[in-house]
Amino acid sequence: MSVPPRIPSRVSIDGDPHFIISVPQKEDAICFNINENPGAVLNLIKDPVTGITVNGELIGDKKANNDSKIQNTYFGRLGITNKHLNLRVMVTPEKITVQNGAEKTGFTWLDSVTLQQEGLNLIINRKKNLVLSMGGGASFVIVLHQVWKKHPLHQDFLGLYTLDSGKLSKQTHGLLGQFFQPIDFTILEIHPGSDPKKPDATMIVKNNELTVTRGWQKDYRKDPKNGIDVPCWFVHNNGAGLIDGVHTDYIVSSLF
Repeated sequence: MSVPPRIPSRVSIDGDPHFIISVPQKEDAICFNINENPGAVLNLIKDPVTGITVNGELIGDKKANNDSKIQNTYFGRLGITNKHLNLRVMVTPEKITVQNGAEKTGFTWLDSVTLQQEGLNLIINRKKNLVLSMGGGASFVIVLHQVWKKHPLHQDFLGLYTLDSGKLSKQTHGLLGQFFQPIDFTILEIHPGSDPKKPDATMIVKNNELTVTRGWQKDYRKDPKNGIDVPCWFVHNNGAGLIDGVHTDYIVSSLF
């Protein structure tokens, strides 16, 4: 009997940065959040073989919610690098900057662009998203979320989705990158939680026993405005027990 190939997990970040790990062989998903201060830069993906690194900087709401112990944060800047090709791409809700060696090119989200350079493919879909690939590595979709300019609280932010992550090496790590390899988990003892609509359960993953909560996160790739609900098991405490190490291990000094 042949054994079916294990399908790599699909991972993404979006919203307050909610990390979603789609696990195809389980027909399910795991999600977690990272609670850090605005200005913190997190290493999302690092592949020493292809040379691709993705870091993201958090932004907060325009003013803090004094009633909440944990402030909402989102990704406001993304830095994508291929050190082997000497390529850098920085994406913000205002502009996209491509640096190829000493040459620097800038675009805005009002542009519709297809850019092909050696080792780089970049497509900007005006005011919606951009699709980026470097070398023979994975492709990334970055979604632009725009809010009403006079909104008293929220500001524009970005979402990141990975495509064909199997093109990155098995040495890939980072808050997202570690989940490019298939992950297995077991759900036991589903029982009512504090929210009647969101049951709790016990998850066995990486030899750890975690309390998780059933919930939903949004996938904005096809519907940037409203998103599509993705049911998932939410891991509490900054992904403790699911991610390797602790979340502060992934804080880096700068985007590049």
